[in-house]
Amino acid sequence: MTLYKAGEAVDYRVTWLEMTQRPGYGWPSLPVGRDVILTHADTPPAWWFLTLYNAVGRDYAWTDKHAMGDAAIADWVQHADVSLYTLMGKGWPQGFFMLDWRETGTCDLAYFGLVPEAVGMGLGSWLLKTAILTGWEREGTTRMTVNTCTLDHPRALAQYQRMGFSPLKTEVHTRTLARDFTAKQPLT
Repeated sequence: MTLYKAGEAVDYRVTWLEMTQRPGYGWPSLPVGRDVILTHADTPPAWWFLTLYNAVGRDYAWTDKHAMGDAAIADWVQHADVSLYTLMGKGWPQGFFMLDWRETGTCDLAYFGLVPEAVGMGLGSWLLKTAILTGWEREGTTRMTVNTCTLDHPRALAQYQRMGFSPLKTEVHTRTLARDFTAKQPLT
């Protein structure tokens, strides 16, 4: 692990992936002993998205959306072709995913993740399969896309591939960190 300090510029690798047909697996069963519900937000306020974004992304240097401003975020998350789902358990958010169908025929898995306290509880694969199958449920969907980067969870890329996504391209980007960041994997 490598510690990077706030204000430091880091290079990291982004991978874009796609899935061009609905996967053959069916709707998953919740892991035994997990008492959670998945809720769909109806016209969520910007602060709700940012709450989830920060809770999941704080350990992965997710900061891009803060530059958008609340009005732009609200316009995006409240768009008729964007859906936000929250995984709730024990009275608090365990994770979330966002699906974006604004591009005709394409469902983009715009965000996906678990809060740190929910990682390792067996919910990640269940939530990801649910997100993918939910994306394919909308009529007219002919492909799904997602991207991940080396700032994300070290198993993210492999997990997306395991679920049926194929890499399209990779690029190296540079980001100035807003706060200290511990890299759990090589960034480039």
